[in-house]
Amino acid sequence: MTAATQNRKTAHRRGLSRGLLVAAGAECFAGTIAVINSGGYGEPGTTATGLTAVGVFEYYQDNTEGADGDQPVEVSRGNFRFSNSAGADEITLADIGKACFIVDDQTVAKTNGTDTRSPAGLVDDVDEYGVWVNIDPTNGVAASA
Repeated sequence: MTAATQNRKTAHRRGLSRGLLVAAGAECFAGTIAVINSGGYGEPGTTATGLTAVGVFEYYQDNTEGADGDQPVEVSRGNFRFSNSAGADEITLADIGKACFIVDDQTVAKTNGTDTRSPAGLVDDVDEYGVWVNIDPTNGVAASA
C-alpha cells in the first residue's frame, strides 16, 4: 500500500459504545455491567471466570426466549458507579487505580473471590454511594488481573 494522495472516507466507531449480540437466555438491564462470555456474546455480569467486562448496557434487551445472537444491544464504556461489596471485599479509597471484580450485574468487589470472579475494571473513585469503575476492554485489566 502506498501513502494517500487524496482524501479518503475512513470507517470509524464513536469509541465509547459498541454493539453486541446477546447470549441465549440473557436479560440485559440498562445501566448494569455488560460482559462478553467465552462464546463472544453479551450478557449481564455474574460471579464467574472467563468473562470480559465491556461496559454497561445502554438499554433493556430481553433475549430470554432467543438463541445466541438473536438480539442486539448497545453498551457504553467509561466510568460508572456500582454497588460496593462489604466486609473483606469492600473497596476503599486505598484501592483507587487497582482492579476490582464482578460480583453481579451491579456490584463489584476488591478481590477475585478466590479465583471465582472476572475483572470489572479499574477503581476510579469511591464515595458514599458506591464505587466508580472504569470499564474499558482495552485498558488491560482483564490481561493483568
